[in-house]
Amino acid sequence: MTDVGAPPRKFSRVPHAAAIYFALVFAVGMVLGPPRVLWLEPWLGKALAVLLEAPLLMAAMWFAARLAPAWAGVDGDWVSFLSIGVIALVLQQMADLAVGFGLRGMTFADQLEYFSTPAGMIYAFTLVAFAVMPLIRMRRDGRPT
Repeated sequence: MTDVGAPPRKFSRVPHAAAIYFALVFAVGMVLGPPRVLWLEPWLGKALAVLLEAPLLMAAMWFAARLAPAWAGVDGDWVSFLSIGVIALVLQQMADLAVGFGLRGMTFADQLEYFSTPAGMIYAFTLVAFAVMPLIRMRRDGRPT
């Protein structure tokens, strides 16, 4: 039995933080994606266009990984912060698949094949960074591990 006025357990705030983190970074990606695809890729090629977009996404991750746990009230250990990143990555991949299927007409095989290209490898690196950025920010901000 739970008390109505009791604060939620710390780990129960993790999904909220993950959703906020995902939403903030995905919003930046949705703003940066169309110019990359429509203007930079035809001009510079996919790999260079993704490489130019990556630092902007990393900056969004850096700030969102600090804001999301604070807004959600997460004050946990390294497991909580890594969980934020992993849950956000799952949400991001579901959204990425939906956009790929719905807007770009890609199949699941096309999505997987993309990771074997230079642009896909850069993208894979940013996905790993996305997953671990809350943990990196936790350690950088001096929170206990």
